[in-house]
Amino acid sequence: MPYRPQTPTFAFGSSAWLRYIAIFGLLWLSIGWTFGATHESPRHSSLGYARNVKKVTTGETRRRVTRKRKHVTDDERSQHASKLTPKSRRQASRTAREPRVSRHPAKLAVHRNRRSASAARVIANATLSARTKHAGLRLLPRCGYTPRSRALLRSRSVFVVDERTHTVLAEKQADRVMPIASISKLMTAVVSLDARRSLNEPLNVTVQDQDFEKFTGSRLSVGSVLPRDDMLHIALMSSENRAAAALSRDYAGGRPSFVAAMNAKARALGMRHTRFVNGTGLSPQNVSTARDLARLVAAASRYPLIRAYSTDRDQLVFPGGPRTRLSYHNSNALLRGGDRSIVLQKTGFINEAGHCVVVRMIVHGRPIDIVVLGAPGPRDHIADVITIRRWLRCSLH
Repeated sequence: MPYRPQTPTFAFGSSAWLRYIAIFGLLWLSIGWTFGATHESPRHSSLGYARNVKKVTTGETRRRVTRKRKHVTDDERSQHASKLTPKSRRQASRTAREPRVSRHPAKLAVHRNRRSASAARVIANATLSARTKHAGLRLLPRCGYTPRSRALLRSRSVFVVDERTHTVLAEKQADRVMPIASISKLMTAVVSLDARRSLNEPLNVTVQDQDFEKFTGSRLSVGSVLPRDDMLHIALMSSENRAAAALSRDYAGGRPSFVAAMNAKARALGMRHTRFVNGTGLSPQNVSTARDLARLVAAASRYPLIRAYSTDRDQLVFPGGPRTRLSYHNSNALLRGGDRSIVLQKTGFINEAGHCVVVRMIVHGRPIDIVVLGAPGPRDHIADVITIRRWLRCSLH
């Protein structure tokens, strides 16, 4: 029987078929893995890389900073601190001193209340210290100053104040509004100097400068000519009325403008109870109080010419040329007697005002302002100043 080759047949359960399936599966899995690795999501890849880099970088940075801080010297620290601004240094020191405050509203309110109470205590201590400092600045009974001795002063109104501390040392009806007579010439001098006119400019005495209210006389006759400097000098030192009238007339806008400037200056100085109607003080309508006049004394003391002219003892003037000569003397008996503690003064008198005087006196290095108004006798105002001077010299050491 002849040989016939048989065609191979593949059975479903044959081993060859299983081998083919296994090989095909392995091939398929290999292709899938390769495709997944090649097409991995960029986002997840970059995030993972960033996390790794961040961990590595942070660790390296910490190690580097730690190593660097170990080598910072004291000199470098001082140099760094010196570069800070004063405000930064204050803030740093305050932060180091003060404890950390909670941000809780209740605790924060308690902290603010404590700080407010501390600030109030500081202010109270400062006020008490100031009061204690000036507590000894007073007139003493052992020096003769008592309510009874103060009442024995002949003047109707008295005010004594320490200029540095503004401590009132004595007062008697200091707010009583009264005529002030020639004390007005202090304001006349202040307004004249504020105008900044040339002191060498000649001024003529005219009929308008005569006194038609009290009909007082004057040694300056109509037609006399003096420089503005001499007019100011004898008006302050000897209370020359025609000199003061000439100064008030020779003003921009005339005498009405001058009087308006006097009243404006009084308001600027806080002299609320003061009023002027002329520059000489011959009118009883020129009124003020002792307390107000202390403000005027303080303001006038800032002018060197007013201090110098009001305290000169004598002055020669030549109103009609070199051949005519007039000698003027100070109207204050204390200065004529040689009292050099007085650095500014002005006297005044009309019947309605009585005898008046204002004085700035240096007592143991302290400038003291004394205002005396309404003394009945021609020597009573000076006697009152002498009494007050004795109290001051004994009490203020």
